[in-house]
Amino acid sequence: MQQQILTHQQIQHKIERIAYQIYEANVLENEIIVAGIDGGGLLFAKKIITVLKKITEAEIVLCKVMMDKKDPLKSGVSTSLPESEYENKSLVLVDDVLNSGTTLIYGVYHFLKTPLKQLKTAVLVNRNHKKYPVKADYKGISLSTSLQEHVNVVFEPKNDSVYLD
Repeated sequence: MQQQILTHQQIQHKIERIAYQIYEANVLENEIIVAGIDGGGLLFAKKIITVLKKITEAEIVLCKVMMDKKDPLKSGVSTSLPESEYENKSLVLVDDVLNSGTTLIYGVYHFLKTPLKQLKTAVLVNRNHKKYPVKADYKGISLSTSLQEHVNVVFEPKNDSVYLD
């Protein structure tokens, strides 16, 4: 049985709040790299970028982060930007759901190989089932769920929603 956790309007408010938090942490930056993990994280990153571009003069750059979410160690992590384009910059790594932390920790590990001014993480839903020591600096909602439950994030034009299955 699906239970709606967040409506479209609630998600929009969370996107705006996260964008403002990112802006506040980077108010003196000329450029902010928003790195979205391919899939829901990339879609969420694009929504954050839309708000950031309205509230800051800083250049906002999207970076697509690609990995096999089932086995990131084997597949490795790659990005749409060369390392030189985010080196010594402020970067926010974005995913839709923080579940076990596997995807986020491999993403963080990838970016830690490069000198950065600042590295923060943002997620829409934090499930609190981490097996890795990674946290979301910016989160839309924290849910205490059972391991059997599944969080389903749906990004559709004017009908975004989050469900618990």
